[in-house]
Amino acid sequence: MKAGGLRTLFVSSEAYPLIKTGGLADVSGALPAALCNLGADVRLLIPGYNLVLDKLLNLQPVATINDLPLIGSVTLIEGEMPETGMPVLAVQCPSLYQRGGGPYVDAGGRDWEDNPLRFGILSRVAALLSSSDSPLTDWIPDIVHCNDWQSGLTPAFMHFMRASRPELRQAKSMLSIHNLLFQGNYAADWIGRLGLPASSYHVNGVEYYGQLSFLKAGVFYADVLTTVSPTYAKEIQTEEYGFGMQGLLADREHELYGILNGIDIQEWDPANDPHLCKNYDAEHLAGKKSVKKALQAQLGLDIDTEAPLLGTVSRLTHQKGLDMFLAVAQPLLQQGCQIVVLGSGEAALEDSFTDLALRYPKQVSTTIGYDEVLSHQIMAGADIFVMPSRFEPCGLNQMYGLRYGTPSVVTRTGGLADSVQDSNEASLSNGTATGFVMDAVESHQLLMSIERALACYRNPKIWRQIQRNGMRCDLSWDHSASAYLDIYTSLV
Repeated sequence: MKAGGLRTLFVSSEAYPLIKTGGLADVSGALPAALCNLGADVRLLIPGYNLVLDKLLNLQPVATINDLPLIGSVTLIEGEMPETGMPVLAVQCPSLYQRGGGPYVDAGGRDWEDNPLRFGILSRVAALLSSSDSPLTDWIPDIVHCNDWQSGLTPAFMHFMRASRPELRQAKSMLSIHNLLFQGNYAADWIGRLGLPASSYHVNGVEYYGQLSFLKAGVFYADVLTTVSPTYAKEIQTEEYGFGMQGLLADREHELYGILNGIDIQEWDPANDPHLCKNYDAEHLAGKKSVKKALQAQLGLDIDTEAPLLGTVSRLTHQKGLDMFLAVAQPLLQQGCQIVVLGSGEAALEDSFTDLALRYPKQVSTTIGYDEVLSHQIMAGADIFVMPSRFEPCGLNQMYGLRYGTPSVVTRTGGLADSVQDSNEASLSNGTATGFVMDAVESHQLLMSIERALACYRNPKIWRQIQRNGMRCDLSWDHSASAYLDIYTSLV
């Protein structure tokens, strides 16, 4: 079968621009579109949250799926993605998905207590669509591509469907691990409540340290595994980064592929970004200073285009290493730097960054929450992007930084190591320098790395070279999508 003819059901709990909490949404919006551009026949399966149903175009019910555990039935709604027109299947079940709060948490930030049911049903529906007995009789997928723990039970449901009805033609399954830290671990009694057989509760199954693990189920039962960068694929097989699953992942090493994410180069394009007061490109960088001045004015900072502006757009968590950024903020401010932070997360980090902005209102701005427009403006207006993650499966912001001529300071881990080339004598000489990479996760190392970046920033010729090297990188999804298609083809 030619890759272009592959029918792919892409299962995700979020997808931009329908609904977004993090990088999974960016991938789930961009990768299926890139696969379509290469000729694949892709349909996205997503829960029917209010925002999803509001934003999809040309909605129409296409099937009712009955006999689902605990809830009875759901309606499958077909629609089209805004702008691209890509087909989307939404699981409509008001009691599960149409409520206030977010996809995973309520308005108070607490996990929905019925998340095992909400995403167990998503996984069950995906499995039911995977075979020749699908309620969608005119479209049977060749590949079911699951993403993270929220659809991790899908390969398990597919396995037991195949065992009970071997006469059915069934798709192959792939699980992409975007962040192994989030595993979807729940009480073991959910196994029976979700309709999995008791025999699945086994170390060679869905059992994980006395619980049901959605992610473990996918890792064990999927036909093939991928993750979002080559370095992270190696890291998760170690005790430091494996979060208890390193043994199983090492056992599946030859079925585990690391494919570096791309970015949406139409959405993230400084030459055409509608959120910027002035557009620019690698050959005409003067516009970036105008964006910086506008950002400084908007956020109440001193308007000074020569002051180094350090930006961070991130979840404010220990994983992201931003406690280290706080620890070195004082000496950076004393050197004349400005700091702009956008994000939310752990209360202690939110409070600390907020307090820093209150103490230095002309040098520091902190915005708690998420603002898509402001994230574009920070990425364009900042001089240096700070991303000292303790681990980072792929990371997208450092790639946005490359695209926008905003070199990043990053840790040598996961996708950061695979996408940012440290600026040193050799890389500056051969034209590959794109950022600043620190080897040790320490505050002192972060300060030294930022100071290396500042030294280059103060040399306009070198700085322009680093900026332009990054802006000329091919960050599109084309290469990554081709790699996924190669794996799809090998499976079928």
